[in-house]
Parts: sequence; structure tokens; C-alpha cells
Amino acid sequence: MDETGTGPRRIVVGVSGSLGSLAALHRAVVESRHTDAEVLAVLAWEPVGGEYAYRRAPLPPLLEDGRRLATERLRTALDTALGWGWSEHRLQARAVRGTPGTVLVLTADREDDLLVIGAGQRGLLRRALCRSTSRYCLANATCPVLAVPPSPLQRDLTAVHRRNTWRLPLPPRRPGEDAPRLPRG
Repeated sequence: MDETGTGPRRIVVGVSGSLGSLAALHRAVVESRHTDAEVLAVLAWEPVGGEYAYRRAPLPPLLEDGRRLATERLRTALDTALGWGWSEHRLQARAVRGTPGTVLVLTADREDDLLVIGAGQRGLLRRALCRSTSRYCLANATCPVLAVPPSPLQRDLTAVHRRNTWRLPLPPRRPGEDAPRLPRG
């Protein structure tokens, strides 16, 4: 919050195109309407093969293609989440080169910023193999962080996808019944 206690002046939101990041973007826009803050949507990107590979064999045209593709992915995510009229909001979009956690923490560097991130579902295997952007931001940000939990619909979608992958039948459903809750697993 700023000195007057009215709320953040800028809301930085991490956007990758995932369902969790789109939920975070929606929440950031809602928060901005309540506080009259500007929203800065940030997509972090790295060169193909990572920074180390690029430093070993730099190819500027390949780097420019990566920047262009990241910008397109960000615009597509904004169009998906907010529709074509997203430019009417007090919203800026920026594709920044670097790892997601570091980019978000360095972008939300003011005391009166609010960093909004999606806290997606992560199983034990994924948690062991992949670094969590949300954990990094919560541990290293110098401003308040709002972690938006995944939608219950996302959990159901993941369960259906998992059942389809393993070719398992969906539970039977009678006409007029609400869809049954699928077990986690």
C-alpha cells in the first residue's frame, strides 16, 4: 500500500497463458478496478535452449524470433482472458527475457506494487522436478504478493484429461444430473 493507505499504484501480474495465469490476470484486473491501479502483465521468456546455450552460440535472429513469439503469446493470453477490448483497461503488456520468478520479482520492485501470481496445482513429482515460480515470488518479493488458487474447474479438467490419457471411462451420468466430482489422483 502507499502512504495514504489507498492500495497499490501498480499491479504486476505474471502471465504465461496457463489457466492459472489467466485466473491471476482476471484477479489483477478486478483488484485494479477497486484501487484504480495500473496493471502490468508480464510474460517471462528465455532463448531456445536456455541462457547458457545462447551464450555458447549466440544467434541474434533466433533471439529476435524468441522475443517476437513471446510477445505474440502474451497478446494471445490477454485476448483469451479479457477479449479484444483489453487495451481499454489501464493495462500494459511486457515480454521480458529471463526466468519467470526473477523477472516478476525484479519488475514488482516498488513498495506500493502488488504482485499477482497463479498458484497452480502441483503434484509431488512435478514439485520435485520443476521450480515453482509462485514459491520463488513469495520468498523473494519486496512487495505484497497475491497468490490466486486454481479454479475447482481446473482440477476437474485435469482429472478428465488424466482419464482420457489413460483411456479410462468417465463415471456414468444420468440426464439432468450435475456432473459428478471426479476423484483426485
